[in-house]
Parts: sequence; structure tokens; C-alpha cells
Amino acid sequence: MSQQTLSREKRNEASLQSEPIITVNRVSKWYDTPSGSFMALREVSLQVQKGEFVAVVGKSGSGKSTLINLITGIDTPSSGEVIVASKAVHALNQEQLAIWRGVNVGVIFQFFQLLPTLTVAENVMLPMDFCKTYPARERRARAVSLLRKVGIAEQADKLPSDLSGGQQQRAAIARALANDPSILVADEPTGNLDSGTSDDVMQLFANLAMEGKTVVMVTHERDLSRYFSRTIMLADGAVVTEAPMKAEAKLS
Repeated sequence: MSQQTLSREKRNEASLQSEPIITVNRVSKWYDTPSGSFMALREVSLQVQKGEFVAVVGKSGSGKSTLINLITGIDTPSSGEVIVASKAVHALNQEQLAIWRGVNVGVIFQFFQLLPTLTVAENVMLPMDFCKTYPARERRARAVSLLRKVGIAEQADKLPSDLSGGQQQRAAIARALANDPSILVADEPTGNLDSGTSDDVMQLFANLAMEGKTVVMVTHERDLSRYFSRTIMLADGAVVTEAPMKAEAKLS
């Protein structure tokens, strides 16, 4: 067994002894449509421990994106409770959610969502500007430090359009880390990347989990399963299975 696997096993064992960082308790979500009510999630309950790297999988329409939108406070449940980083997210209003999310959760999207008229460093600085988590004089240096962490410090003063897809995704991860959130949530972050670049990005997420970040990722790519500590499968808006990954499958 490799040193990395041993370290991960110890981290997972320790996490089981602590309070979960994410608790979803009997959550349902339905939408009113012209053709009637549509149930996206039904009575979903789950927990995620600090430092886990969890995959949320399932067919299109199974409720994956709805689930992470509820965890991040982008959407609100129709019923049930969502507790994240000791905060009852379902009870916050929109202003409170924006402030809470900016500090506690980093969100990474499939299409990067970098502002095209700002440099890469300026994109990374945006969450710090919004939440004022760091003094203005420190934000540029922190942005460059985070870009160095994800391997693209030399791209700091370029526009996103000058970067490859993999570099843009790394920039998006740096931006998500700007306010040092305890949780990272990613929605199909490798969907637009080639297999080699996908592996590089996934290893970056795995390293962040090894450092103590909690990572929850929606993905449909089964060949990435070796990176996850646990997989949650959804079908028709319900959890149908939760499976820890075997130790040998987590080797990188």
C-alpha cells in the first residue's frame, strides 16, 4: 500500500470520528411547470465528512446538479434540511446566502465561468474583493500564490481566452480557493477536457482533499472513480447506493 493511500485511509478514519461538514436531511425539491409539478429530489438524506472526496453520479435527470445546488445554496429545498459548515443553509435569505457561500464554499463549473475582460489574476481576486476576506494590498499576492499552487502562475496577467481549457479550469479552481473555503463543489469540471488534462485536474482535486478540503463533485465519467473516497449514486431523484472506493482503486 502506498504512502498516499495510507495517509488517505488515516484521514478517512479520523473523519468518521468528527461531525459531518455536510448534512442533507430528508430533502425534497420540486418545481412547478406548465405540465405540472416535477420532483427533482425526493427524501434525500446523506452526510459528508471533512476531507472526503465524494463523487455524485447518476444518469441525466437523476438530480445530481439539483443536489449540489442545494448544498451550495444556489437553490433552496422544498422540504427538509441542508446543514453545511454548521450553518442551516435552507434557512438563509438570498443576501445571507451570498455572504455565507462566498466564504465557506468554492464552486467550480464545467464551463469555467471566468470573466473574459479580466486577467486570470483579477478573476481569482474577485471573491476576495466581494467578501473582503483579505486586505486589498494582499489580494494580488494571494491570487498569484493560488495560481502557483494550481500550476499556472505564469498565466496571471493573461486573459482567459489566451489559456487552454485545462489552464482555464485550473484558474477556476484557484478562484474557488480564493477565500480559503472548507468545501469545494464541482459540477462536471472535466467535461470539456481531454483525458490527460482531466487526470491532471482530478489529481489537483485529490491533493486538495489530502490537505483537508472537502470536495463534492458531480461527474458522469466512470474512469475517474479511482480518485474518489466515496461515490453516491442517484436515480430518479433518490439515493440508490453509497459506496466507499476500495483502497487499491484510490491509487494515483
